[in-house]
Amino acid sequence: MAALASLSKFCTHLAKPTIQTCFRVPKRNLNLLEYQSKKLLEESGVAIQNFRILEGKKDADVLKDFDVNEYVVKAQILAGGRGKGHFDNGFKGGVHITKNRSEVIPLVEKMVGHKLITKQTPKDGILVKKVMVADSINIVRETYLSIVMDREHNGPVLIASPDGGMDIEAVAEETPNRIKTIPIDITSGISREQAIDVARFLEFKGPLVDRAADEITKLYGLFTKVDAVQIEINPLAETDDGRVISVDAKLNFDDNAQFRQKDIFAMEVHEDTDPKEVEASKYNLNYIAMEGNIGCLVNGAGLAMATMDIIKLNGGSPANFLDVGGNVKEDQVLKAFQILTSDTNVKAILVNVFGGIVNCATIANGIVNATKTMNLQVPLIVRLEGTNVQAAKKILEQSGLKIESAHDLDEAAKKAVQSIRTV
Repeated sequence: MAALASLSKFCTHLAKPTIQTCFRVPKRNLNLLEYQSKKLLEESGVAIQNFRILEGKKDADVLKDFDVNEYVVKAQILAGGRGKGHFDNGFKGGVHITKNRSEVIPLVEKMVGHKLITKQTPKDGILVKKVMVADSINIVRETYLSIVMDREHNGPVLIASPDGGMDIEAVAEETPNRIKTIPIDITSGISREQAIDVARFLEFKGPLVDRAADEITKLYGLFTKVDAVQIEINPLAETDDGRVISVDAKLNFDDNAQFRQKDIFAMEVHEDTDPKEVEASKYNLNYIAMEGNIGCLVNGAGLAMATMDIIKLNGGSPANFLDVGGNVKEDQVLKAFQILTSDTNVKAILVNVFGGIVNCATIANGIVNATKTMNLQVPLIVRLEGTNVQAAKKILEQSGLKIESAHDLDEAAKKAVQSIRTV
């Protein structure tokens, strides 16, 4: 849930930088709405607020057996600041509280089908399709708990603070003694002793120590069960009726475990993602749009970054990052070209492939087929090097298509920039 304070800077010093962080390589992250995360917690026995999901007055029957003292009505979008946001219909606030069940449906109707605008959404807002109606709880005290995969410790690390409901970065900077970090043995998991120790550090008292320890253990069980790389609970709350509840949760998952977690990845929400990125991910292509006009098709993250840099050095501007990877097939090349040209800002395409694992001839055939299939109208500059490069160049030469070849990356970048200036 985007409203949560993330681990960001605090976790950065826990983990060594990876090539992705160093090169700022785009990474696809699985995005779940608040209610979806809560469902995962509930399925693992973690204590949460009771809730229902509504899409409008047609779902009124859902509330018949949902009788609580106070209802929290929350619009479900991937953005923070919902409570202070406003809708395109003039309705104020994406979070409302009422004691009257008859007021819930009218509130839902004012949210669903309208765009909610907050500080974290695009200026036009994000369309609300679902609303979560939850049991309002009286929180006595808020604590912070997270479990994160940490490269430095070669496994999961539990991070806890009795100062929950606030920015964990500020706590780490201003009162580091209020942060507890515990590496967890990936083979044996979190021990009862560790869970009790954390519960006491979080300042739970009496019978709440065991209850908090139970919740911590269940959260770690969920962490391993769903191949998470981060679970952040802020707050892990103590209620006035003696419960320990995960009020707000943020879950991040290991993309490499998608084959094991198909049901979870099928829930992914793309409401704030460029449709071109979504389409690219279906074909195992790594794509992110930029603001330039030279489309880039490259294999390898480092080479893609170098390609963009050299385009800039030659006075041009890259329109995207597109890494086709090392096992690219001809159909993926076609899809890559279709994605590139779907961006109306693209006035030229630069292909830069260094064949190691990838076969240059495969790329060349893909380029030729894509150019013919699409009747490509923008200038195309190709630099190929490596495995089967001579055969690849021959394929391009004999195609009879207007494909400009380059001997090295610098020449390719210059030709791409020049092609736009002469259009």
